[in-house]
Amino acid sequence: MWLKVEAELASRFPELKALVAHVHGVAVRKESPELEEFKQSVVRDLKSRYSLDSIKNQPVFRAYRDFYWRIGIDPTKTRPSGEALLRRVVAGKPFPRINTVVDAYNLASASTGIAIGAFDHNKIEGELLLRRARPGETFRGIGMLEPEILKGNEPVVSDSRKLIAIYPYRDSNETKVTEQTTEVLLLICGVPGISEEKLHETAELTIDYITRFCGGRGEIP
Repeated sequence: MWLKVEAELASRFPELKALVAHVHGVAVRKESPELEEFKQSVVRDLKSRYSLDSIKNQPVFRAYRDFYWRIGIDPTKTRPSGEALLRRVVAGKPFPRINTVVDAYNLASASTGIAIGAFDHNKIEGELLLRRARPGETFRGIGMLEPEILKGNEPVVSDSRKLIAIYPYRDSNETKVTEQTTEVLLLICGVPGISEEKLHETAELTIDYITRFCGGRGEIP
């Protein structure tokens, strides 16, 4: 299922698409020895295929960087999430450890370059919409101590009551995946220049990684 995009934003970015997927009945843990072992194998593979110099020339990262510039974000300071993860790996830094669902989808993001959002589905109300922020709206992302006041030009994802993400790079603290989460909603975040096929492939890989280490049943409606 494709995320609904507000007409104004769709006219500005005709190719803007995000694929919605679900994983039902997950068991989220702080960590998993099996997942940690799998991380190491993925990290070894990525380090064998990329260098810090080669990353910036990958088409998927160039697409995200171009989109970031167009929405007023400097991608040399706030890097696209897939690129930031891959750079961390190639530089020899430890792969982030949050919980088993987050770690699993971060592996998928590093492997594909695609930005992935994950949310506790039980904390989402009504239908989701990708739209332009309204001036003065507030948003508190994961790790932020205070809410950010938005200017009104940012692409955001909202449910019927609140903002759940600044698209495609920061998810809300209120709807983040925790060890109490049992139902996960995934956003496979595309930007102009990234194909629908690539987004579907990423959704399937993400579901595979999550269900392999957290159980549950994946669905792409």
